[in-house]
Amino acid sequence: MKIIYSILLLSTLFVSCSKNLVTGRKQLKLVSESELQGMAETEYRTFLNNHSVVNSSDSRTEMVKRVGTRIATAIKKYYDGKGQPSVLEGYNWEFNLVESQEINAWCMPGGKVVVYTGILPITQTEAGLAVVMGHEISHAVAQHGSERMSQGMIQQLGGTALQIALSGKPAETQNVFLTAYGVGTNLAAVLPYSRNAEKEADKYGLYFMAMAAYNPEVAVTFWERMEKNAGSTQPEFLSTHPSDVSRIAKLKTNMPQAIKYYKLAVKN
Repeated sequence: MKIIYSILLLSTLFVSCSKNLVTGRKQLKLVSESELQGMAETEYRTFLNNHSVVNSSDSRTEMVKRVGTRIATAIKKYYDGKGQPSVLEGYNWEFNLVESQEINAWCMPGGKVVVYTGILPITQTEAGLAVVMGHEISHAVAQHGSERMSQGMIQQLGGTALQIALSGKPAETQNVFLTAYGVGTNLAAVLPYSRNAEKEADKYGLYFMAMAAYNPEVAVTFWERMEKNAGSTQPEFLSTHPSDVSRIAKLKTNMPQAIKYYKLAVKN
């Protein structure tokens, strides 16, 4: 039976790989983007109801919404121009700031974004915030969370189809979803993004913030500040987004292209 199960699981993994329109890389996807967006809508609303959302009139919230809107608009313009509007199909963007000392931010499928106030002293400026939001939005647009949820479903639910998992093990399925997207306080349990996913989020996050007319060079100093802030205790943002010397070096190699996007955005 174990052999048969393994064969079935391998067959499922093979047919569940699809090419990502943003990165061009094949990804494991056991759950459709539309299903994930439906779950995100529910979980996002639950999260906001259970946390202290900073008032929309607060200047910090206004900045979060402004940065998010500029990046989202730039991404849409870019992929519409490439004839790939389906990249953002079903997206209904929302940007909220939550009062918390956690140094963290995340983006669920469909553009459901949360920034924690704890990260603002490190971002320092609007462009610094664009680094964080561009990175997190890139994870969502490149469907990295879908990969992590698929991995989680294999590990915890044996690769069960989402609808079956929801009806048979709703609590476990919800936990896999929240863990995949880094939502909540128990971030030690979050599945780490793969090295490829992190490189992609750094790269496209840099490009997206540049397309939104934010100077991408700010990304280098932001990650340097994040490293210095880590000290002996690693911030939550770094626990799921490992930062190191090689990351900064890679950002610098992607900088010339980002600068081109930035200059074009400023010109227009």
